[in-house]
Amino acid sequence: MGVRHTGGVDEVEHVGARSGGRPGPGREGRRARRTVGPRLTPVATAIVVAALLAAGCATTARRAAEDVIESRTEGTFYRPPAPLPAGRPGQLIRSERLLGAPNGAHAWRVLYHSRDVTGADVAVSGVVVAPDAARSHGPRTVVAWGHPTTGAAPRCAPSIGVDPFDLIEGLKALLTDGYVVAASDYPGMGSPSPPSYLIGTSEGNSVLDAARAAAHIPQTHAGSDVLLWGHSQGGQAVLFAAQDAPTYAPDLHVRAVAVAAPAAELGQLLTDDLVDDSGVTLGSYAFDAYVKVYGPTTPDLSLSTLLTPAGVAATPKMAGMCLFGQHRALHAMAKPLVGHYLAHDPAEVPAWSTLLAQNTPGAAPIGIPILVAQGLDDTLVRPATTAAYVAHLCATGEHVDYRTYTHQVHATIAVAALGAVQSFFGDVLAAKPTISTC
Repeated sequence: MGVRHTGGVDEVEHVGARSGGRPGPGREGRRARRTVGPRLTPVATAIVVAALLAAGCATTARRAAEDVIESRTEGTFYRPPAPLPAGRPGQLIRSERLLGAPNGAHAWRVLYHSRDVTGADVAVSGVVVAPDAARSHGPRTVVAWGHPTTGAAPRCAPSIGVDPFDLIEGLKALLTDGYVVAASDYPGMGSPSPPSYLIGTSEGNSVLDAARAAAHIPQTHAGSDVLLWGHSQGGQAVLFAAQDAPTYAPDLHVRAVAVAAPAAELGQLLTDDLVDDSGVTLGSYAFDAYVKVYGPTTPDLSLSTLLTPAGVAATPKMAGMCLFGQHRALHAMAKPLVGHYLAHDPAEVPAWSTLLAQNTPGAAPIGIPILVAQGLDDTLVRPATTAAYVAHLCATGEHVDYRTYTHQVHATIAVAALGAVQSFFGDVLAAKPTISTC
Protein backbone atom coordinates (compact mmCIF):
# COMPACT_ATOMS: atom_id res chain seq x y z
CA MET A 1 0.00 0.00 0.00
CA GLY A 2 2.01 3.03 1.08
CA VAL A 3 2.83 3.34 4.78
CA ARG A 4 4.92 1.28 7.14
CA HIS A 5 2.85 -0.79 9.55
CA THR A 6 5.39 -0.85 12.36
CA GLY A 7 6.05 2.85 12.68
CA GLY A 8 2.67 4.25 11.82
CA VAL A 9 1.98 7.01 9.35
CA ASP A 10 5.02 8.93 10.59
CA GLU A 11 7.25 6.41 8.79
CA VAL A 12 6.23 6.95 5.19
CA GLU A 13 7.61 4.54 2.63
CA HIS A 14 10.09 6.23 0.34
CA VAL A 15 11.25 3.72 -2.19
CA GLY A 16 12.36 5.84 -5.14
CA ALA A 17 15.86 6.38 -3.76
CA ARG A 18 16.49 2.66 -3.98
CA SER A 19 14.88 2.01 -7.30
CA GLY A 20 16.04 4.16 -10.12
CA GLY A 21 15.26 7.66 -8.90
CA ARG A 22 18.08 10.01 -8.12
CA PRO A 23 20.20 9.08 -5.10
CA GLY A 24 21.16 11.10 -2.09
CA PRO A 25 19.76 12.25 1.22
CA GLY A 26 16.83 14.53 1.80
CA ARG A 27 14.56 13.17 -0.91
CA GLU A 28 11.61 12.57 1.37
CA GLY A 29 11.82 16.09 2.72
CA ARG A 30 11.99 17.52 -0.79
CA ARG A 31 8.90 15.58 -1.83
CA ALA A 32 7.06 16.73 1.29
CA ARG A 33 7.87 20.39 0.66
CA ARG A 34 6.91 20.42 -2.99
CA THR A 35 3.68 18.47 -2.50
CA VAL A 36 2.07 21.05 -0.26
CA GLY A 37 4.33 24.09 -0.47
CA PRO A 38 4.32 27.19 -2.68
CA ARG A 39 5.85 27.44 -6.14
CA LEU A 40 9.19 29.17 -6.52
CA THR A 41 9.27 32.62 -8.07
CA PRO A 42 11.38 33.12 -11.22
CA VAL A 43 14.10 34.80 -9.14
CA ALA A 44 14.14 31.95 -6.65
CA THR A 45 14.28 29.45 -9.48
CA ALA A 46 17.31 31.18 -10.96
CA ILE A 47 19.07 31.15 -7.57
CA VAL A 48 18.36 27.43 -7.12
CA VAL A 49 19.65 26.62 -10.60
CA ALA A 50 22.84 28.62 -10.11
CA ALA A 51 23.51 27.09 -6.71
CA LEU A 52 23.07 23.57 -7.96
CA LEU A 53 25.30 24.08 -10.97
CA ALA A 54 27.96 25.76 -8.84
CA ALA A 55 28.02 22.72 -6.57
CA GLY A 56 29.85 20.79 -9.27
CA CYS A 57 27.49 17.81 -9.54
CA ALA A 58 26.60 18.31 -13.18
CA THR A 59 24.21 15.41 -13.68
CA THR A 60 22.37 15.78 -10.40
CA ALA A 61 22.34 19.57 -10.74
CA ARG A 62 20.97 19.45 -14.28
CA ARG A 63 18.10 17.19 -13.33
CA ALA A 64 17.28 19.01 -10.11
CA ALA A 65 17.38 22.41 -11.79
CA GLU A 66 15.22 21.26 -14.68
CA ASP A 67 12.77 19.64 -12.29
CA VAL A 68 12.39 22.89 -10.37
CA ILE A 69 11.79 24.88 -13.56
CA GLU A 70 9.12 22.59 -14.97
CA SER A 71 7.32 22.19 -11.62
CA ARG A 72 6.40 25.89 -11.83
CA THR A 73 4.14 25.29 -14.85
CA GLU A 74 2.58 21.94 -13.99
CA GLY A 75 -0.64 23.30 -12.48
CA THR A 76 -2.25 24.21 -15.79
CA PHE A 77 -1.20 20.91 -17.38
CA TYR A 78 -3.45 18.84 -15.11
CA ARG A 79 -6.62 20.82 -15.81
CA PRO A 80 -8.47 19.03 -18.63
CA PRO A 81 -10.74 20.92 -21.03
CA ALA A 82 -14.24 21.47 -19.66
CA PRO A 83 -16.28 19.82 -20.91
CA LEU A 84 -13.89 17.00 -21.77
CA PRO A 85 -14.01 16.33 -25.53
CA ALA A 86 -14.71 12.72 -26.45
CA GLY A 87 -11.65 10.56 -26.97
CA ARG A 88 -10.68 6.93 -27.34
CA PRO A 89 -9.08 5.18 -24.35
CA GLY A 90 -5.38 6.01 -24.36
CA GLN A 91 -5.77 8.97 -26.70
CA LEU A 92 -3.62 11.90 -25.62
CA ILE A 93 -5.31 15.06 -24.42
CA ARG A 94 -1.92 16.72 -24.10
CA SER A 95 1.71 15.90 -23.43
CA GLU A 96 4.84 17.85 -22.57
CA ARG A 97 8.51 17.00 -22.43
CA LEU A 98 10.01 16.70 -18.95
CA LEU A 99 13.38 18.37 -18.82
CA GLY A 100 14.65 16.46 -15.80
CA ALA A 101 14.56 13.02 -17.41
CA PRO A 102 16.98 10.35 -16.18
CA ASN A 103 20.29 10.24 -18.00
CA GLY A 104 20.01 8.33 -21.26
CA ALA A 105 16.27 8.84 -21.52
CA HIS A 106 13.55 11.19 -22.70
CA ALA A 107 10.40 11.70 -20.65
CA TRP A 108 6.97 13.22 -21.01
CA ARG A 109 4.16 14.19 -18.68
CA VAL A 110 0.92 12.98 -20.26
CA LEU A 111 -2.81 13.59 -19.88
CA TYR A 112 -4.93 10.98 -21.64
CA HIS A 113 -8.41 9.51 -21.93
CA SER A 114 -9.43 6.45 -19.92
CA ARG A 115 -12.62 4.82 -18.68
CA ASP A 116 -13.49 4.40 -15.00
CA VAL A 117 -15.52 1.62 -13.39
CA THR A 118 -18.78 3.37 -14.37
CA GLY A 119 -17.71 3.56 -18.02
CA ALA A 120 -17.24 7.33 -17.89
CA ASP A 121 -14.58 8.99 -20.03
CA VAL A 122 -12.06 10.48 -17.59
CA ALA A 123 -8.80 12.38 -17.97
CA VAL A 124 -5.86 10.61 -16.33
CA SER A 125 -2.31 11.89 -15.89
CA GLY A 126 1.03 10.12 -15.73
CA VAL A 127 4.53 10.00 -17.12
CA VAL A 128 6.17 8.15 -20.00
CA VAL A 129 9.92 7.49 -20.12
CA ALA A 130 11.82 6.05 -23.11
CA PRO A 131 15.49 5.22 -23.69
CA ASP A 132 17.61 7.51 -25.84
CA ALA A 133 19.54 4.58 -27.29
CA ALA A 134 18.83 3.48 -30.84
CA ARG A 135 16.54 0.48 -31.18
CA SER A 136 18.14 -2.76 -32.26
CA HIS A 137 14.98 -3.87 -34.06
CA GLY A 138 11.25 -3.26 -34.13
CA PRO A 139 9.01 -1.33 -31.74
CA ARG A 140 9.88 -1.18 -28.06
CA THR A 141 8.00 -3.17 -25.44
CA VAL A 142 6.15 -1.05 -22.86
CA VAL A 143 6.33 -1.75 -19.13
CA ALA A 144 3.15 -0.31 -17.61
CA TRP A 145 3.87 0.49 -13.97
CA GLY A 146 1.36 0.53 -11.08
CA HIS A 147 2.55 2.69 -8.19
CA PRO A 148 2.07 2.05 -4.45
CA THR A 149 -0.14 4.26 -2.33
CA THR A 150 0.69 7.96 -2.21
CA GLY A 151 -2.80 9.14 -1.29
CA ALA A 152 -6.10 9.43 -3.12
CA ALA A 153 -6.55 13.14 -3.81
CA PRO A 154 -5.48 14.95 -7.03
CA ARG A 155 -2.42 16.60 -5.48
CA CYS A 156 -1.08 13.22 -4.28
CA ALA A 157 -0.26 12.04 -7.83
CA PRO A 158 3.31 10.72 -8.24
CA SER A 159 3.79 12.73 -11.45
CA ILE A 160 3.23 16.06 -9.70
CA GLY A 161 6.14 18.15 -8.52
CA VAL A 162 9.89 18.16 -8.45
CA ASP A 163 10.66 14.48 -9.12
CA PRO A 164 7.92 12.77 -11.15
CA PHE A 165 10.06 9.62 -11.48
CA ASP A 166 10.46 9.09 -7.74
CA LEU A 167 8.11 6.15 -7.29
CA ILE A 168 8.77 4.22 -10.51
CA GLU A 169 10.57 1.32 -8.87
CA GLY A 170 13.26 -0.15 -11.10
CA LEU A 171 13.07 2.66 -13.66
CA LYS A 172 16.80 2.78 -14.39
CA ALA A 173 17.05 -1.00 -14.85
CA LEU A 174 13.98 -1.12 -17.07
CA LEU A 175 15.31 1.66 -19.29
CA THR A 176 18.67 -0.11 -19.52
CA ASP A 177 16.80 -3.21 -20.68
CA GLY A 178 15.33 -1.15 -23.51
CA TYR A 179 11.74 -0.79 -22.31
CA VAL A 180 9.47 2.21 -22.52
CA VAL A 181 7.98 2.83 -19.07
CA ALA A 182 4.42 4.18 -18.79
CA ALA A 183 3.34 5.18 -15.27
CA SER A 184 -0.27 6.14 -14.62
CA ASP A 185 -1.29 8.31 -11.67
CA TYR A 186 -4.72 6.52 -11.66
CA PRO A 187 -8.05 8.38 -11.98
CA GLY A 188 -8.72 11.05 -9.40
CA MET A 189 -5.02 11.79 -8.89
CA GLY A 190 -3.33 14.59 -10.79
CA SER A 191 -6.25 15.44 -13.02
CA PRO A 192 -9.54 15.86 -11.12
CA SER A 193 -12.06 13.04 -11.56
CA PRO A 194 -13.85 10.58 -9.26
CA PRO A 195 -11.39 8.71 -6.99
CA SER A 196 -10.14 5.22 -7.78
CA TYR A 197 -8.37 4.03 -4.63
CA LEU A 198 -8.56 0.20 -4.59
CA ILE A 199 -11.19 0.31 -7.35
CA GLY A 200 -9.63 -2.30 -9.59
CA THR A 201 -11.32 -1.60 -12.92
CA SER A 202 -10.63 2.14 -12.79
CA GLU A 203 -6.99 1.60 -11.84
CA GLY A 204 -6.42 -1.25 -14.29
CA ASN A 205 -7.94 0.60 -17.23
CA SER A 206 -5.75 3.61 -16.54
CA VAL A 207 -2.64 1.40 -16.50
CA LEU A 208 -3.52 -0.10 -19.89
CA ASP A 209 -4.37 3.32 -21.30
CA ALA A 210 -1.00 4.68 -20.14
CA ALA A 211 0.62 2.05 -22.39
CA ARG A 212 -1.63 3.17 -25.24
CA ALA A 213 -0.74 6.81 -24.56
CA ALA A 214 2.97 5.97 -24.75
CA ALA A 215 2.46 4.62 -28.27
CA HIS A 216 0.89 7.94 -29.30
CA ILE A 217 4.23 9.69 -28.68
CA PRO A 218 6.26 8.91 -31.84
CA GLN A 219 9.64 9.46 -30.20
CA THR A 220 9.11 6.54 -27.81
CA HIS A 221 8.86 3.97 -30.64
CA ALA A 222 6.50 2.09 -28.33
CA GLY A 223 4.70 -0.93 -29.74
CA SER A 224 1.73 -3.00 -28.67
CA ASP A 225 3.66 -5.56 -26.56
CA VAL A 226 3.08 -4.75 -22.88
CA LEU A 227 4.46 -6.04 -19.60
CA LEU A 228 2.75 -5.13 -16.33
CA TRP A 229 4.64 -4.37 -13.09
CA GLY A 230 3.14 -3.09 -9.84
CA HIS A 231 3.72 -2.82 -6.10
CA SER A 232 1.08 -2.93 -3.35
CA GLN A 233 -1.90 -0.83 -4.53
CA GLY A 234 -0.20 -0.99 -7.91
CA GLY A 235 -0.19 -4.78 -7.68
CA GLN A 236 -3.98 -4.73 -7.54
CA ALA A 237 -4.04 -2.27 -10.45
CA VAL A 238 -1.88 -4.36 -12.78
CA LEU A 239 -3.64 -7.63 -11.88
CA PHE A 240 -6.92 -6.02 -12.92
CA ALA A 241 -5.22 -4.72 -16.06
CA ALA A 242 -4.04 -8.25 -16.84
CA GLN A 243 -7.45 -9.89 -16.40
CA ASP A 244 -9.37 -7.14 -18.23
CA ALA A 245 -6.95 -6.56 -21.13
CA PRO A 246 -8.49 -9.12 -23.54
CA THR A 247 -11.84 -7.29 -23.48
CA TYR A 248 -10.82 -3.72 -22.62
CA ALA A 249 -7.63 -3.42 -24.67
CA PRO A 250 -7.56 -6.15 -27.36
CA ASP A 251 -5.19 -3.96 -29.39
CA LEU A 252 -2.49 -4.54 -26.75
CA HIS A 253 -0.50 -7.77 -26.50
CA VAL A 254 -0.10 -8.10 -22.73
CA ARG A 255 2.62 -10.69 -22.25
CA ALA A 256 3.12 -11.05 -18.46
CA VAL A 257 2.39 -9.45 -15.09
CA ALA A 258 4.71 -9.09 -12.08
CA VAL A 259 3.59 -7.86 -8.66
CA ALA A 260 5.26 -7.18 -5.33
CA ALA A 261 3.15 -7.52 -2.17
CA PRO A 262 -0.08 -6.92 -4.09
CA ALA A 263 -3.18 -5.49 -2.44
CA ALA A 264 -5.18 -8.47 -3.67
CA GLU A 265 -7.39 -10.03 -0.99
CA LEU A 266 -9.08 -6.78 0.00
CA GLY A 267 -11.37 -8.08 2.73
CA GLN A 268 -8.54 -9.84 4.54
CA LEU A 269 -6.17 -6.96 3.90
CA LEU A 270 -8.42 -4.47 5.66
CA THR A 271 -8.99 -6.90 8.53
CA ASP A 272 -5.21 -7.25 8.90
CA ASP A 273 -4.48 -3.53 8.71
CA LEU A 274 -7.20 -1.73 10.66
CA VAL A 275 -5.42 -2.45 13.94
CA ASP A 276 -3.12 0.56 13.76
CA ASP A 277 -2.98 4.13 12.43
CA SER A 278 -1.51 3.06 9.09
CA GLY A 279 -4.47 0.79 8.47
CA VAL A 280 -6.95 3.48 9.50
CA THR A 281 -5.34 5.84 6.98
CA LEU A 282 -5.54 3.34 4.14
CA GLY A 283 -9.08 2.43 5.15
CA SER A 284 -10.09 6.09 4.98
CA TYR A 285 -8.83 6.30 1.39
CA ALA A 286 -10.74 3.17 0.37
CA PHE A 287 -13.99 3.80 2.22
CA ASP A 288 -14.23 7.41 1.03
CA ALA A 289 -13.56 6.36 -2.59
CA TYR A 290 -16.14 3.56 -2.49
CA VAL A 291 -18.88 5.82 -1.12
CA LYS A 292 -18.18 8.52 -3.71
CA VAL A 293 -18.03 6.13 -6.67
CA TYR A 294 -20.48 3.36 -5.75
CA GLY A 295 -22.72 5.17 -3.26
CA PRO A 296 -25.11 6.76 -5.78
CA THR A 297 -26.10 3.35 -7.16
CA THR A 298 -25.60 1.05 -4.16
CA PRO A 299 -28.28 0.95 -1.45
CA ASP A 300 -27.04 1.03 2.14
CA LEU A 301 -23.51 2.00 1.14
CA SER A 302 -22.54 4.82 3.44
CA LEU A 303 -19.82 5.52 5.94
CA SER A 304 -22.36 5.35 8.77
CA THR A 305 -23.21 1.71 7.98
CA LEU A 306 -19.58 0.74 8.60
CA LEU A 307 -17.79 3.28 10.79
CA THR A 308 -18.17 4.81 14.23
CA PRO A 309 -19.37 8.43 14.39
CA ALA A 310 -15.76 9.51 14.96
CA GLY A 311 -14.67 7.48 11.92
CA VAL A 312 -17.43 9.01 9.79
CA ALA A 313 -16.31 12.51 10.76
CA ALA A 314 -12.59 11.91 10.17
CA THR A 315 -12.65 9.85 6.96
CA PRO A 316 -13.36 12.58 4.36
CA LYS A 317 -10.67 14.80 5.91
CA MET A 318 -8.08 12.01 5.91
CA ALA A 319 -8.97 10.98 2.36
CA GLY A 320 -8.02 14.44 1.14
CA MET A 321 -4.51 14.22 2.60
CA CYS A 322 -1.35 12.78 1.02
CA LEU A 323 1.13 10.35 2.56
CA PHE A 324 4.01 12.57 1.48
CA GLY A 325 4.09 15.93 3.19
CA GLN A 326 1.04 15.38 5.39
CA HIS A 327 1.90 12.15 7.18
CA ARG A 328 2.21 13.78 10.60
CA ALA A 329 -1.25 15.30 10.29
CA LEU A 330 -2.59 11.93 9.15
CA HIS A 331 -0.95 10.26 12.12
CA ALA A 332 -2.55 12.77 14.49
CA MET A 333 -6.00 12.05 13.08
CA ALA A 334 -5.64 8.29 12.71
CA LYS A 335 -4.01 7.35 16.00
CA PRO A 336 -6.99 8.18 18.26
CA LEU A 337 -9.21 6.11 15.96
CA VAL A 338 -7.26 2.88 16.38
CA GLY A 339 -9.73 0.44 17.91
CA HIS A 340 -12.52 3.01 17.50
CA TYR A 341 -12.80 3.30 13.72
CA LEU A 342 -15.00 0.42 12.58
CA ALA A 343 -18.47 -0.06 14.01
CA HIS A 344 -18.94 -3.26 11.98
CA ASP A 345 -16.74 -5.79 10.19
CA PRO A 346 -16.87 -5.02 6.44
CA ALA A 347 -17.25 -8.76 5.78
CA GLU A 348 -20.53 -8.68 7.72
CA VAL A 349 -22.06 -5.67 5.94
CA PRO A 350 -23.40 -6.99 2.60
CA ALA A 351 -22.99 -3.79 0.58
CA TRP A 352 -19.35 -3.47 1.65
CA SER A 353 -18.38 -7.15 1.46
CA THR A 354 -19.79 -7.38 -2.07
CA LEU A 355 -17.73 -4.45 -3.31
CA LEU A 356 -14.54 -5.67 -1.65
CA ALA A 357 -15.01 -9.02 -3.38
CA GLN A 358 -15.65 -7.31 -6.72
CA ASN A 359 -12.40 -5.38 -6.35
CA THR A 360 -10.30 -8.42 -5.50
CA PRO A 361 -8.51 -9.48 -8.70
CA GLY A 362 -8.90 -13.01 -9.96
CA ALA A 363 -12.62 -13.25 -10.67
CA ALA A 364 -11.77 -13.48 -14.40
CA PRO A 365 -8.93 -15.57 -15.86
CA ILE A 366 -5.59 -13.84 -16.27
CA GLY A 367 -4.10 -16.41 -18.63
CA ILE A 368 -0.55 -15.02 -18.88
CA PRO A 369 2.54 -15.77 -16.75
CA ILE A 370 2.38 -14.17 -13.30
CA LEU A 371 5.26 -13.40 -10.94
CA VAL A 372 4.36 -12.68 -7.31
CA ALA A 373 7.02 -11.45 -4.87
CA GLN A 374 6.41 -11.23 -1.13
CA GLY A 375 8.61 -10.10 1.76
CA LEU A 376 8.36 -12.42 4.73
CA ASP A 377 8.75 -9.55 7.21
CA ASP A 378 5.96 -7.51 5.61
CA THR A 379 3.40 -6.45 8.22
CA LEU A 380 1.21 -4.41 5.86
CA VAL A 381 0.46 -6.92 3.10
CA ARG A 382 1.07 -10.02 5.16
CA PRO A 383 2.73 -13.17 3.78
CA ALA A 384 -0.19 -15.43 4.74
CA THR A 385 -2.63 -13.20 2.85
CA THR A 386 -0.49 -13.21 -0.30
CA ALA A 387 0.05 -16.98 -0.02
CA ALA A 388 -3.71 -17.50 0.14
CA TYR A 389 -4.18 -15.37 -2.96
CA VAL A 390 -1.49 -17.32 -4.82
CA ALA A 391 -3.20 -20.56 -3.82
CA HIS A 392 -6.43 -19.21 -5.30
CA LEU A 393 -4.65 -18.36 -8.56
CA CYS A 394 -3.12 -21.83 -8.71
CA ALA A 395 -6.48 -23.48 -8.05
CA THR A 396 -7.95 -21.65 -11.04
CA GLY A 397 -5.18 -22.88 -13.35
CA GLU A 398 -3.00 -19.79 -13.58
CA HIS A 399 0.76 -20.03 -14.23
CA VAL A 400 2.32 -18.42 -11.13
CA ASP A 401 5.95 -18.03 -10.09
CA TYR A 402 5.69 -17.26 -6.36
CA ARG A 403 8.84 -16.00 -4.66
CA THR A 404 9.32 -15.11 -1.02
CA TYR A 405 12.15 -13.01 0.38
CA THR A 406 13.50 -13.20 3.92
CA HIS A 407 14.20 -9.97 5.82
CA GLN A 408 12.19 -7.90 3.32
CA VAL A 409 9.39 -5.58 4.40
CA HIS A 410 6.68 -3.82 2.46
CA ALA A 411 8.88 -0.86 1.56
CA THR A 412 11.76 -2.96 0.23
CA ILE A 413 10.20 -5.94 -1.54
CA ALA A 414 9.85 -4.38 -5.01
CA VAL A 415 13.52 -3.46 -5.14
CA ALA A 416 14.57 -6.83 -3.70
CA ALA A 417 12.58 -8.62 -6.41
CA LEU A 418 13.72 -6.42 -9.30
CA GLY A 419 16.34 -8.86 -10.61
CA ALA A 420 13.76 -11.65 -10.68
CA VAL A 421 11.31 -9.36 -12.46
CA GLN A 422 13.88 -8.48 -15.14
CA SER A 423 14.71 -12.14 -15.73
CA PHE A 424 11.03 -13.08 -15.78
CA PHE A 425 10.21 -10.41 -18.34
CA GLY A 426 13.21 -11.36 -20.48
CA ASP A 427 12.25 -15.04 -20.49
CA VAL A 428 8.65 -14.25 -21.45
CA LEU A 429 9.69 -12.06 -24.37
CA ALA A 430 12.22 -14.66 -25.51
CA ALA A 431 9.53 -17.35 -25.34
CA LYS A 432 11.52 -19.29 -22.76
CA PRO A 433 9.68 -21.44 -20.21
CA THR A 434 8.97 -19.68 -16.93
CA ILE A 435 8.77 -21.28 -13.51
CA SER A 436 5.41 -22.26 -12.07
CA THR A 437 5.19 -22.99 -8.37
CA CYS A 438 1.56 -24.15 -8.59
